[in-house]
Amino acid sequence: MSAPSVALVHDYLLVMRGAERTFAAMAECWPEAPIYTLIYDEEATGGAFAGREVHTSYLQRLGVRQRGFRALLPAFPRAMRSLRLDDHDLIVSSSSAFAHGVSKAADARHVCYCHTPFRYAWFQRERALGEVPRPLRPALRRTLWKVREADRAAARRVSAYVANSAITRRRIAEYWGRESSIVHPPVEVDRFAPAPGAEDYFLVVTELVRHKRVELALAAAERAGVTLRVVGEGPQRERLEARYAGAGGRAEFLGRVDDEELAGLYARARAMVLPNEEEFGIAAVEAQAAGRPVVAIAAGGALETVAEGETGVLVEPDDVEALATALRDTDFDRFDPARIVAHAGGFSKPAFQARLRDQVMA
Repeated sequence: MSAPSVALVHDYLLVMRGAERTFAAMAECWPEAPIYTLIYDEEATGGAFAGREVHTSYLQRLGVRQRGFRALLPAFPRAMRSLRLDDHDLIVSSSSAFAHGVSKAADARHVCYCHTPFRYAWFQRERALGEVPRPLRPALRRTLWKVREADRAAARRVSAYVANSAITRRRIAEYWGRESSIVHPPVEVDRFAPAPGAEDYFLVVTELVRHKRVELALAAAERAGVTLRVVGEGPQRERLEARYAGAGGRAEFLGRVDDEELAGLYARARAMVLPNEEEFGIAAVEAQAAGRPVVAIAAGGALETVAEGETGVLVEPDDVEALATALRDTDFDRFDPARIVAHAGGFSKPAFQARLRDQVMA
C-alpha cells in the first residue's frame, strides 16, 4: 500500500504559544505534509514553519494579525470549511477552536488533536460576553450559538479525537458526544536546566487575557508581600500593570521574552505560579524542566503534571488567601531540583511524537 497523502491543519498561526509549539512538534512527524490554517504570520511565529508549504484561507487577504483577529470570529467556521483538502486521504488537525471543522473527502480519515473545545462557545461564554460592551452582547451571543452548531456538525465528521488532557477528554464527551484518547502535549524539556540557587521572585508565564486569571496571582503575591514577575502580553496588561506595578507595587511586567531569557527566568525563580485551570499547562512543565516547583490551583492539567509535595504545591481554585499562604509559607528550598527535572522528562517531545503517531496510524 502506498503511503497516505497527509495534510496538517491548525486554527491560526499568529504567535508561538503552547498550542502552536505543539503543532510544530506535530508537523515534524510529517515533514513533507502541507499546512492549512486560517491566517498565517511567518515573522510572529519565529520562522517555525518557514520552508513549509502553508495554505491560508481567504481571510489572509485582510492583513489581520494577532491584535485584531478576534474581530473575525463570525467568519472563522465558514473560512475553515473553505480550505480545500480534497486531495488528501489523511488529515491531522490541531484544534483549540475551528480546525476540527475543516472539510475533507468522503473517504478521508481525519484525526483531531484537541487542545480544548472553543472555550468561549462552550464553557466560558459568560466571560466572553462580559468582555464586550453591553450593546454588542446580543450579536456575540448569537455568534457563539452558531459556533456551537458548527462545532457539533464538525464533530460528527471527525474520524477520531485525541485529547491533550483528561479535562479536554471530558469536554469532548460532554459537548460533542465523542470518545477520545489522551496524549499529553510535548514540552521541549531539553531547552531548560536548573541554576544554582533561586532568586527572590515568583514567575507567571501566560497570555494576559482574562481567562488566564493573572489577577488572582497578582493579588495573592501582593497579599503575601512577594515579588511576581509576569511574562506575556495581551489586552489585560495595561490595566494589570497600572494596578499592581504602579505606586510602589512589587509586580514586574516583562512582556514577551526570547527563549533564552525565559529559560533563565524559570531556573532562577522561587517557583512558577499557575493561577488558572489549564487544559494541560505547558509552562508548568517547562518550569519543572528547569528544576523549579510549581504553585498551581488543584484543577485541570495541573492535576496531571504537578506531583503534590514532590514537584509543587496545589491550592484550592479561586482562593486568593490559600494562594497567598502557599507563596508566603512554603519552604521551596525543600524541593529536589533533580527529582523535579526527572518528572518533567515524561512530557518530552519525542515521547509525544511517538504516542501521537501511534494514535494517528491506528
